[in-house]
Amino acid sequence: MFRQPSPLLMVTAFAATALTVASGCEARVYGTPPAPATPALTVVAPLGTLAPLPEPPPDEPSATFTGLDARERQATAEAADDGAEITALVLDRNTGQMVSNGNSTTMAIASVAKLFIADDLLLQVSKGQTQLSAEDRVNFDRMLRQSDDSAAEVFWNRSGGNAIVTRVAKRYGLTSTRPPNDGRWWNTISTAADLVRYYDMMMSGSGGLPPEQASVILANLSQSAPVALDGTQPGGIYPQRFGIPDGLFAEPVAVKQGWMCCIGSDWMHLSTGVIGLDRRYVMVIGSMQPATSKAARDTITQAVKTMFPGGRI
Repeated sequence: MFRQPSPLLMVTAFAATALTVASGCEARVYGTPPAPATPALTVVAPLGTLAPLPEPPPDEPSATFTGLDARERQATAEAADDGAEITALVLDRNTGQMVSNGNSTTMAIASVAKLFIADDLLLQVSKGQTQLSAEDRVNFDRMLRQSDDSAAEVFWNRSGGNAIVTRVAKRYGLTSTRPPNDGRWWNTISTAADLVRYYDMMMSGSGGLPPEQASVILANLSQSAPVALDGTQPGGIYPQRFGIPDGLFAEPVAVKQGWMCCIGSDWMHLSTGVIGLDRRYVMVIGSMQPATSKAARDTITQAVKTMFPGGRI
């Protein structure tokens, strides 16, 4: 997703100080996964047939969270040395412990807005307000796994555009999330804290999306493709294994990525998702950096590696 943000977003994005896995039938994304056993464009399973999401039991704080605040500060400083500003937040869903690098700035979330489009659409399906055709299911799959902008545009327009973000933000209590000022979904505004809250509530069901529908979203995110379909990029593709997937290479993850250029002279990259076999952890990390797209991807990936040496939480 390579988009020119509106002038307003160029001011508001990073303005303040410049941030699964269901049942065993799902493919699991690791840093550099082997070729998938099923085609990348496999149609999503019929809605309601996936296993409901388990709610993790209470537990002691993860030992690996000890010292994480210091490692986040280190990652932030190292990224700054490369000219990047990052915002990062990690949640342990078992304990409620959250660790942040202290940057709570708002940002245009690019393709991560596809989560809201998917959530709103599946809630309509669950209420019998709409039905998805076989073609819709393929496009839904592509929107989340391969970040297909064309598919997102179809669902965005069909469900009311900006009203999607308003409805999702209200259901989940996302107080810093607002629709794009120009009606373009990629310019939806949010924060790391709101996105972490979204993932947590989506999985617990407290945001109103039934568990079987949440499983549909996570099944797709756990099969995120190595490259995205991005018609604005040379060759029509963009690498999307930056940040969480390659930084936490030893963990199964379910991720939705976003990227955008140019906000001033900066590339924006955003890596969000759920980590661990039991979906215990949620992480959001974003960066702004005046660099090439590859250098910017490398910076955000290295930040995750600094936070979690060994590629594991």
